[in-house]
Amino acid sequence: MLLWIAFSLMTAAAILAVLWPLRAGASAPAASAAQADLAVYRDQLAEIERDRESGLIGPAEGEAARAEVARRILRATAEAEAGRVTACGADLRRRAVAVIALLGVPLLASGLYFTLGSPLYPPQPLAQRLEARPDQSDIAILIRKVEGHLEANPDDGRGYEVVAPIYARIGRLDDAVRAWSNAIRLLGSNAQRQTGLGEALVAQSGGVVTAEAKAAFQAALAQAPDDPKARYFLGLAAEQDGQPAEAARLWSALAAASPPDAPWQGLLRESLARVGAPAPAVAPGQGSGQGAGPGAADVAAAGSLSPEERQQMVRGMVQRLSDRLAQDGDDLDGWLRLMRAWNVLGEADKAKAAAADARTHFAKDDGALGRIDTLARELGLGS
Repeated sequence: MLLWIAFSLMTAAAILAVLWPLRAGASAPAASAAQADLAVYRDQLAEIERDRESGLIGPAEGEAARAEVARRILRATAEAEAGRVTACGADLRRRAVAVIALLGVPLLASGLYFTLGSPLYPPQPLAQRLEARPDQSDIAILIRKVEGHLEANPDDGRGYEVVAPIYARIGRLDDAVRAWSNAIRLLGSNAQRQTGLGEALVAQSGGVVTAEAKAAFQAALAQAPDDPKARYFLGLAAEQDGQPAEAARLWSALAAASPPDAPWQGLLRESLARVGAPAPAVAPGQGSGQGAGPGAADVAAAGSLSPEERQQMVRGMVQRLSDRLAQDGDDLDGWLRLMRAWNVLGEADKAKAAAADARTHFAKDDGALGRIDTLARELGLGS
């Protein structure tokens, strides 16, 4: 009801705004200029007649004066008639505009509202509109859904774990820290949750590894000693604490333990250069017997092969790595290299199978599962 009253008032205001300039002037003169001239000319005729009767002017002069005044009266009469016709036309136009304003504006507004609006729909709160919205790709809508779920189920740790990295990605760092903290409180501590909390804290502090963030990375490393994020950020903490030698030691160890194609190798090289330490070189035969990758001899031999032969050579090395992991599946880095290798070779099914086998071998290691799932998402293999 209040809505319709508001609409009525708005319509009345719009009509008034249209009609106000068309109003007739309240202080308009009683006669036009032409009518005033006619009154003057009639007075002049009476005056000429009085002068002739009193003998002030002769008959001939009186007739000439009467003829001149008569011509002026005819001209003024024509002008008055033209003005009356013009005023009548203007009045008709004003009335037409007034009718259009009084009837057309409300009808047009009502037609647009009933066409574009929804007068019969009941009020819809925000939550209902979000629920009914068909576009589920909008991340803001998805976040709001998760937040609504968490408001109704504040002990759902999995919900906090799902939304925490999204908060961090869109820059809601305070919410990301709170979500990771709730996930750890409700689900328990593991390497993935602790590194997520630590990264959010570092971003929240503008890149500084605070004491709270350092504690989170140390907790992650205690549960997953090979976690690369925790090891990197602890090296960064050492650098920021004025201990470049300790930072170089931590980063050099991480670089040496990581596969040569690990995505963080470039960052490690830059970080080591920043503290004045050289990046460790990969040993010529590093891992060649273990299926880690080609050694110097392999590279030299590959230089003389045709593209088809080199492809066959690469597939042979990847297959040897796969066979070794089938016998001894405790090498997490080996599984990650195998997933990458099959994916590079275009064998998506084999890469997915390698990810599934790796999850089976590390079913009880949350840190390892987190690394496997992260790489699987990066490679587009699902999680």
